[in-house]
Amino acid sequence: MIQLLATVAVFCMVVYFQGFKIELPMRSKRARGSVMNFPIKLFYTSNMPIILQSALTSNIYFISQMLFKRYGTNPLVQILGRWQSDDYYSEQLVPVGGLVYYITPPHSLTEAAANPIHTMFYVAFMLSACALFSITWIEVSGQSASGVARNLREQQYFLQGHRDTVGSLKKELNRYIPTAAAFGGMCVGALTIVADFMGAIGSGTGILLAVTNIYQYW
Repeated sequence: MIQLLATVAVFCMVVYFQGFKIELPMRSKRARGSVMNFPIKLFYTSNMPIILQSALTSNIYFISQMLFKRYGTNPLVQILGRWQSDDYYSEQLVPVGGLVYYITPPHSLTEAAANPIHTMFYVAFMLSACALFSITWIEVSGQSASGVARNLREQQYFLQGHRDTVGSLKKELNRYIPTAAAFGGMCVGALTIVADFMGAIGSGTGILLAVTNIYQYW
C-alpha cells in the first residue's frame, strides 16, 4: 500500500512540475499585431536527461559484469564493480562494491540512512549527470538559444520590446534556456531519486519516463 501511495505521489509531483514555464511574448512580422507566447518549460528537455543517464548506467553495469565474470580478481576490475549472487535469485548478480555500487540507488529510506556515503554519491551522480546530459542535448538537438533564435527568425518572429535582430533574440533566450535545461535536468534527477527512496513501484527512472510520456500525449 505504501509503495502504491508513493507511486501516486511521484506521479502527481511530475505532473505538477510540468506546468512550470516562462512565456516570452513574440510578435510576427507577417501578421501585424499578432502576438505569440513562446514557452520555456522547466522540463525543457523533457525526459531525455534520464533516458541518457539510464543508458550510461546500463552500459557501465554491462561492462562491469562482463569484466568481473572473467577477471574478478583483478584490482582494477574490482574498482569498477564487485558483484555477487542475489539472495532470492541465485542467477542474478547485484553490485556490492566499486563504482557500480555507488551509482546504484538505495532501495529505501532506511537503506539510504544506513549508507550515507553511498547515498550522497548516488545523489551527486544523478543530479550532475542529468544536468550535463540536459545541457548537451539542447546543443545536439538544436534546442539551444542560437538554434531557437534562428528558427524564430526564419518564421519572422521577434521578441516584443526588443530590437528585431538575431543577436538580441539570442541574448534574451540565453538568459532562460541554459538555466531551464540545467535546472530542469536536476529536477528530473531529483524526482527519480525521490521515487527510488520512497520505494515507488518499479524504478524511479521507469516511473518518470512513463509519467512524462503520458503527459505529453495528454
